[in-house]
Amino acid sequence: MSLDERFQDAAARAKSLPSQSNENLLKLYALFKQGTKGDVSGPEPSAFDFKGKAKYGAWADLKGTSQDDAKEQYIQLIDDLAQG
Repeated sequence: MSLDERFQDAAARAKSLPSQSNENLLKLYALFKQGTKGDVSGPEPSAFDFKGKAKYGAWADLKGTSQDDAKEQYIQLIDDLAQG
């Protein structure tokens, strides 16, 4: 199975994970975005948009991580969370 196929499989499995901490949800979001879009782009949300600012910050922390590395990390995190 190719990396992209494993990534899509992990993304589908993510929907059936039990409830996760905000920290894990931010990691998943950031890795998914880095894996699909690359480095963060666009303006940073305002300080009043707490959720948007947290998501933007988590994604920005991955700047310079290759899309393939982000996909591998995402797959590993899904596997770890699925095992509980």
